[in-house]
Amino acid sequence: MKRIKWTDAVLLASPYSMALVVSLDPSRMPNVMALSWWCYLSAKPRLLGIAVAPERYTHVCIRHSKEFTLCFPGKGIAAEAWKCGQMSGRKANKFEELGLKPLPATEVKAPLVAGCTAAFECKLEHQFSTGDHSLFVGKVVASHGDAKNPEHLYTRFFNKVVSISCDGKCDWEIGEESGKSK
Repeated sequence: MKRIKWTDAVLLASPYSMALVVSLDPSRMPNVMALSWWCYLSAKPRLLGIAVAPERYTHVCIRHSKEFTLCFPGKGIAAEAWKCGQMSGRKANKFEELGLKPLPATEVKAPLVAGCTAAFECKLEHQFSTGDHSLFVGKVVASHGDAKNPEHLYTRFFNKVVSISCDGKCDWEIGEESGKSK
């Protein structure tokens, strides 16, 4: 291996699983944002982390509501999930504008998203500044899944969407429905 630019290394490390973070704004309206910067942090207790830039509306919403859901969009909502990363919840109700269907969560007020393969309900445990992003640490209080819909989305350095299932089925050519051409 040779030394390369950080952005080139990030591209080579692709794909990254894509998730939808749902939080409530101060008026209790759900806001949904696409992201790939998430990770498991602990099994006991069950913790996961998401990185959100302070200028994002989701940052405001999570700080306000102290909870969020992390939902992994299935192939059937690829176009809608992709568009969640291209518009701000400050200016639009993404659920309504994109035709996403909210589902009630069981332990938090922020909804889940229909058409997802798996989802976690989280209560905010910690927030850390990590350079140009904040790391929100959520305690997982409920988990959901759809074994009949196992294929979820990944991004190739945030410029193309593909889908991969937990059993290895792949679709590398979702195509124009993701917002990018094949």
